[in-house]
Amino acid sequence: MDRKLLKYLADMLSSILEIESFMTERPKEFATFCNDTLFRRGVERNIEIIGEAMNRALKINSELPITSARKIVDTRNFVIHAYDSLRPDMLWGIVINHLPLLKKEIKEILSSIVLSEGEMNKNSTEEC
Repeated sequence: MDRKLLKYLADMLSSILEIESFMTERPKEFATFCNDTLFRRGVERNIEIIGEAMNRALKINSELPITSARKIVDTRNFVIHAYDSLRPDMLWGIVINHLPLLKKEIKEILSSIVLSEGEMNKNSTEEC
C-alpha cells in the first residue's frame, strides 16, 4: 500500500476525531455551534483538511471505496473559496450526517490494509 495514501487516510481520520473532540467539551447542539466561533472555525479547518487529504488520496487511488469522495473535495473547495456563502447549518449537517459514515469507511479501509499487510508478512515468513 502506498505510504502517502495511508497518511492521507490517517489525516482524514485525525480531523474527524478532532471535530468529535470539540463536541465532548460542549453540548452537541446546533445553537451552541452557531454561537461558538472557535468551534465553527475548528470544524471549517478540519473539513478543509479532510477535503484536501481526500483530493490527494484520490490522485493515488481514484477507486477508494468512500461514499461521495468527490463531494468531499468539492465541499473543501466551497469552504475555502465561497467562505462568504458558507452557512452554519451546512457545516453542522456535514458534522452530524456525513462524518460518521466517512469515519466508518476510513476505519474499514485502514483495517483491511492492516489485515492484508499482515497476510503478506505471514506469507513471506512462511516461505523462509
